Amino acid sequence: MTAQRIGFWLGPALFALTLVLSPPADMPGPAWNAAGLTAWMATWWMTQAIPLSATALLPFITVPFFGGGTARDVASDYYSPIIFLLLGGAFLALAIERTGLHKRLACFILDRIGGRGGSFGLLLGFMVAAAILSNIISNTSTTLIMMPMVLAVLAGGSAAGKDSPASSSGREAQPQAEPVGQTEGLSGALPMGLAFAASIGGLGTIIGSPTNAIGVALLRDISGVDITFARWAIYGVPIVAIGIPLAAYVVARVQRISDDTFDIAAARRAIDRHGAWSQAERRLVPVIALTFLAWMLRGFIAPYLPEGSLTDGTIAIAASLALLILPDGTGRRLLEWREANRAPWDVLLLFGGGLALAGAMTRTGLADWLGAALLPLADLPVILVAMALVAMVILITEFASNVATASGIMPVVAALAVALGGEGNADIIVLLALPVALAASWGFILPAGTGPNAIAWSTGRVALPRLIRAGLALDIAGIFLIVGVVFMVSSVTA
Repeated sequence: MTAQRIGFWLGPALFALTLVLSPPADMPGPAWNAAGLTAWMATWWMTQAIPLSATALLPFITVPFFGGGTARDVASDYYSPIIFLLLGGAFLALAIERTGLHKRLACFILDRIGGRGGSFGLLLGFMVAAAILSNIISNTSTTLIMMPMVLAVLAGGSAAGKDSPASSSGREAQPQAEPVGQTEGLSGALPMGLAFAASIGGLGTIIGSPTNAIGVALLRDISGVDITFARWAIYGVPIVAIGIPLAAYVVARVQRISDDTFDIAAARRAIDRHGAWSQAERRLVPVIALTFLAWMLRGFIAPYLPEGSLTDGTIAIAASLALLILPDGTGRRLLEWREANRAPWDVLLLFGGGLALAGAMTRTGLADWLGAALLPLADLPVILVAMALVAMVILITEFASNVATASGIMPVVAALAVALGGEGNADIIVLLALPVALAASWGFILPAGTGPNAIAWSTGRVALPRLIRAGLALDIAGIFLIVGVVFMVSSVTA
C-alpha cells in the first residue's frame, strides 16, 4: 500500500477519533475536534493523498459543524488581507515577467556572483539577495518578485529554456519553461532556497515580517518591555547571517546540486537583454519602486489613517490596478487581464486553507490550551523553557498562520516570564518572548506553512518529499539557532 493510500485513510481516521473519544483534561470539545482536523489536514498534506489545494477546503466543510465558527466566519478566514497581498504580488511578478525586467535583475545578480562557487555560489547568491530584500518588504512579496528571475535563470541554463523567436506582433515571446515537475538539482534547489531565504531574511528587522511587529507590540502591551528597531536587529541580523548559509547548505545537500551540470555562463547569455530598456520596462520600474516605498513606510503612515485601512494587501492591490490601467507605451497596458489571470489561484486556496485552520484553532480555544499546557515548565531552567516554546511555535506555524500563532502564544509567554522571573524582570521576558516572535516565521516543512513555501511549490519544481526533508532539518536547527543567538547576544549586551 502506498503512502498516499495510507494517508488517505489515516487522515479522516485521526479526525474521527476526536469525535468518539473524550478530550484531554481541561481541553474544550471543539478544540479537541480542531486538533483532529489539524491531524487530518497535516496527514493529507504530507502524503499528498489528494491535491494539496483540495485539502485546503476541509475547514470550510467541517469547522462549522463542531463549533469552530460559522460558515461565514470560516469563509472570512479564507479571504484574509494576506490573500490579497499574495494576489497583488502575483500580478506584480507577472508584469515583471511580461516586460522581461526579471531578466535584467537576474543578470545583475549573476554579474555580482561572477561564476564564483559554481552551483552552490549561484544558490547562495540568490538566497542572499532574497534575504536582503526581505528585510524591508514582506517575505511573500520578496518571493513573488524574485521567483520569475529564478525561473528565467533555470530556463536560460537549459536547452529547453532558450528564447523562442520574437512573435510577429513585435513583442518578445515568453521563454519556454522547463517541463513542469522537473525537481532535480538546481531546478528544485533555487525555488526552494529562494522561499527559505525570504522567510529567514524577514527576521532581520521589525518590518521584515508581520510576526515581528506583532511580537514587539504584544510584548510592550503585556509586559511594558519595549524592543526598538535597533535592538531587534541586534538579535535578528545574526540569525539571518547564520541561517542563510545554513539553509543553502541544507538545500544543496537535499537537492544534490553538486551532481548538477547546470551551465551558469549559458544561463547568463540566454537571459541577457542586450540593448536599451524598453518603454514598458521604464514605465514598470516606477510602479515597483512606489510599491516598495509604500510597503516600507506603511508602519509610519498607517497611524494617520483609519485603523486597519492600510495593509500590505491594500498596497499590493492598488499596484495591481495601476498595472491594469497604465499604458506601457506600445498601445497596450502594462498588464492585460488574460496575463493577470495566470495568477496562482491554487496557491491562494492552499494558503487560505491554512488561515482557516488557524482561525478554527483560535476560536475553539486550542491555541490557548496549547499555551496553558506549557505553564508547568516554569520550574525548568529558562533556556529549556525557551527551547520548548520555540519548538512548539515552529510546529504550530507549519499548519497555521504565523500571525495567528504569534498573536495567540505571546500572552502565554508573558505569563510564563512573570512566573519565572517576576513582572519587572525584563531580561527573562525578552529571553522567552523574543525567540517565540522569531520562531513564528521559522516554518519550512509544508507548502501551506508560509507564503514563500506555497509560491515555491506552485512552480512545479519542488518535490514535497525533498521539501519535508530540508524543512525538517531547518526546523530542528532553528530551535538551537534562535535560542542560542538570543541568549548569547543577551549575555554580551547585558
